[in-house]
Amino acid sequence: MRSRRVIQLALRSAAVGYVVCLILLPLSALGREALVAGPGRFVEDVTQPQALAALTLTLETALITTVIHAVLGTISAVVLVRYEFPGKWFLNALVDLPFAIPTLVAGLMIAAIYGPTGVLGAWLQDRGLAILYEKPGIVLAMLFVTMPFTIRALQPVLIELEREPEEAAFTLGASPWTTFWTVTVPSVLPGLLTGVFLTFVRALGEFGAIVIVAGNIPMKTQVASVYVYGEIESYNPRGATSVSIAILAVSFLALVLLERLTRPPGERMPALLRPRGRAPMTVAS
Repeated sequence: MRSRRVIQLALRSAAVGYVVCLILLPLSALGREALVAGPGRFVEDVTQPQALAALTLTLETALITTVIHAVLGTISAVVLVRYEFPGKWFLNALVDLPFAIPTLVAGLMIAAIYGPTGVLGAWLQDRGLAILYEKPGIVLAMLFVTMPFTIRALQPVLIELEREPEEAAFTLGASPWTTFWTVTVPSVLPGLLTGVFLTFVRALGEFGAIVIVAGNIPMKTQVASVYVYGEIESYNPRGATSVSIAILAVSFLALVLLERLTRPPGERMPALLRPRGRAPMTVAS
């Protein structure tokens, strides 16, 4: 009995030490660096025009990316789980490709396709639609690197989902589209929220792909991560850490909200997100 307690204590200590050393200590050092000159200087660093423009662009493009994946990622997950078609295994494997390749390579691929020398990029440019070094290029880069999150968060939930409510909706005359949005989506809401929030926080911090496709034009296509890199190169570590803390704060708040909305098993979700006419939803263990 005593040996079991010793093992449990050792495991808990290892887990806490692992998180503290890899996350809490670096975050503390970053926060100290950003606030060493006082909160006033921190606010000044974050609200100066170039930094504020970079933060605004980052939030805007991350939100656009999240909305696109919330719709198309959900549809893709349903197709991969519910339908059989030739090449499904290959498509399913491709979903994880953004995890496997460096994001700089992703940026190079986007530049090769949508750049002025690429066939598609030249065709779009002739019609006045610029992708590279514009906001659409940033969104494309974010879409590529965050593609797996929503799909992979939804797939196991869809696999375990009971089909009886959907069949009942069909029996009552609901169309496939109505059944999908009123029965299927509410049933997988915890998984969908997980994928959506992870997509958002991952898009906020993307650097490698964006630095290739955005052009780093201040006040136009400079996102927060590229701005931070530029400030470090300009020997302004306080300005870099201040913007970093701002992005980290947004990411942390998003993860706290995710934790709030997808509570542990046995706890109810907020009434606002609870499907009407159904029992309170819990997260599958």
